[in-house]
Amino acid sequence: MNRRPSLQALAFLVPALVTGATLAAPEPLVYKVDPDHSGVSFRIRHFVSHVPGRFRDFDGTIRYDKLSPAASGVEFTVRTVSIDTGNNDRDEHLRSADFFDAAKFPTLTFTSTEVKPRDANTLEVTGDLTLHGVTKRVTLPVSVLGTVRTPNGEKAGFEVTFTLDRKDYGIVWNRVLDAGGAVLGDDVKVTIEVEGSRQAALGK
Repeated sequence: MNRRPSLQALAFLVPALVTGATLAAPEPLVYKVDPDHSGVSFRIRHFVSHVPGRFRDFDGTIRYDKLSPAASGVEFTVRTVSIDTGNNDRDEHLRSADFFDAAKFPTLTFTSTEVKPRDANTLEVTGDLTLHGVTKRVTLPVSVLGTVRTPNGEKAGFEVTFTLDRKDYGIVWNRVLDAGGAVLGDDVKVTIEVEGSRQAALGK
């Protein structure tokens, strides 16, 4: 004759099943930014044209969960002294206290606090952007370019383009022209292109 399980047995079984389900849940995949195949670039208006630039020294870690985007996240760091606009005098000025003040604020960082899917290939990544000693909460549209297995391991691609107002971060240097207007614009268009290499575990 079949017997129904006792209440004591059920009380033991339910937590065990919950624990087992939790342990079975996959962790987000972890990718380290490959600086040799990634880039951080920007452009800003100068008089009536736009001057491009980039940062040469940066790193970051991306946790990506395709099935559960909310479990994803990113930490990204840029060394401000590595700015490169192709002109040494201009780069030194940009490193000075008039702009990035690289000696006082050596890094530009972004740390995510929330990730939401916008569509199949775009994530809305909200986080804290710290620049020039000022931290602001921003939401960035990150394109997921895909993943691929290579002889050197799995790679993942991500890209984001956004515009920030440099004055929001205390970078206010400018010169007014006699004919009207200013030498520099306030808006800076930033593009970050990332190829990440999959890691066995976070921090490895």
